[in-house]
Amino acid sequence: MKLATVALFSFSLALMAGCSSPSIETKEEKLTSSVENQARHSDKLPDFSVTDLEGNVVNLSSFKGKKVFVNLWATWCPPCRREIPSIEKLYSKANKQNAVFLLISLDDNFEVARKYAEKTGMKVPIFYPAENLPALFNVDGIPTSFIFNEQGELTRIVNGSDDFDSKEYLKIFGS
Repeated sequence: MKLATVALFSFSLALMAGCSSPSIETKEEKLTSSVENQARHSDKLPDFSVTDLEGNVVNLSSFKGKKVFVNLWATWCPPCRREIPSIEKLYSKANKQNAVFLLISLDDNFEVARKYAEKTGMKVPIFYPAENLPALFNVDGIPTSFIFNEQGELTRIVNGSDDFDSKEYLKIFGS
């Protein structure tokens, strides 16, 4: 009986960690966390292939020369679903000639993500990994967002959800 209780407790902790939302973190704490993460990972836009809704395969490294916003998410993750409207708003205001947005679904079945995007009217492009995630994208929880500059350098990691419909992010992705 004790073993079953311990196993259930461990399973519950794993579920909570799998979809984290450090919404109580301040902007300063997020920035500190971002700097620590950057020190542990490669700071370049990874050579990583993803598949779009039409089945086309694209490589993230092909977007060098533009600002790149990558968000790891899943339909089963409540914080992921909560932050998508703010990403949508940022995407609608962004300068698309100088910026690329990729929401990479970590759902087991991409069809689930496609149906969710269709049902909710998402405009921001969604993708599915065409290969194993690179080390940079092996994160402890989702949502997690990565921002790369035009040189393909990682400038920010946002662990957990954030409000991307802000002056701070529009300054990065606007004209």
